[in-house]
Order: sequence, then C-alpha cells, then structure tokens
Amino acid sequence: MTFNSQLVLENEKVILYPLQEVDFEALYAMASDPKVWEQHPNKDRWKKDVFRTYFEGALQGKGAFKIIDKSTGSVAGSTRIYDYQEEDKSVLIGYTFFGTAYWGKGVNPSVKALMLDYLFGFVSRVFFHIGAVNVRSQIAIGRLGARKVGEQEVAYFGELPKLNYIYVIEQEEWLANRKQQPDQQV
Repeated sequence: MTFNSQLVLENEKVILYPLQEVDFEALYAMASDPKVWEQHPNKDRWKKDVFRTYFEGALQGKGAFKIIDKSTGSVAGSTRIYDYQEEDKSVLIGYTFFGTAYWGKGVNPSVKALMLDYLFGFVSRVFFHIGAVNVRSQIAIGRLGARKVGEQEVAYFGELPKLNYIYVIEQEEWLANRKQQPDQQV
C-alpha cells in the first residue's frame, strides 16, 4: 500500500473527504463564526477574504479534508495531513477546526483516531502543530496521548508566521493505547 493524503477515511462518526473547491461555501458557512477562531493563530479567519486564503492553502497542500458528521450529513470542520517524510517516517496533522456545534461531542477525538490509525500504517511518529494560544486544542491533543516536544514559528499560507507548539504521538504508544481500549474512540 502506498501513502495517500487524498483518500476517503470513515468510521462510525465521521467521513473525511479530500477538500475540493466546491466545498468552500459549505465550509465557510461554519467557519464564518468568530468563536471558531478565538484560540487559533489567526483570529481573523472568520472573514471571508482571510478564510479564502486559508482555504486556497488547504487546496494547494493536497492533504486537506472536509469532515462530515455521519449522523447529520453536515460539514463539521476541516483538518490536514502534511509534510509527509518517508525517510524520517513522520507526518504532521494540523490546521484543524470544527464548528462550535461539534465542540465537546467527541468528533475531534474520532477524527484524530481515524487519521492516526491510517497514518501509523506508514509512519512511526505523527506531529501536530498547535497554536501557542490554543489551549483548547492543547488539552484535546494531550487527551489522545500526545506530548509537547518543542516550539516553532509556523509560516501559514498567505499569513504571518505564528508561534506553535509541536506535539508528537509515537506509533508504539498509540498502538498500545488502542489495544487497551479497542472498542473506544480514543
């Protein structure tokens, strides 16, 4: 099997579809809420022109997904796989956001588990870029077993660089955790 960052991933809660240009309006309808971006590195992404730049970067990166809530068929958010390093056996997940209706509903852990289960078929480490002020996401990723390993200025597509914390989950830790709780969405 060959690594592919543009495939459809699905579990009992969500479906991740590769992001396409036709997804802009549906995704923006949810992303236009300023509350979504309160703790993200660029708090102005709720503005249509700023979100358009963010969206264009997602399309050009060829690893972005729209997240669909299977119970409603609605767009729940977006996430990305990027910077796959075959020789280093690592990859990054980031740029994730959800509409406020999906906060605290188990969607984020379900999405991350789905992505991690797939990615650990190809890599031994998955890194996450999380904005330094995004406490909500830092707590969420810690619950999945990630640990902070550094800090880095990240240059976002069409935006100024922002301080991010770097978290990592190792394949062995993830698989051990999944064996302990095989029936649960971590």
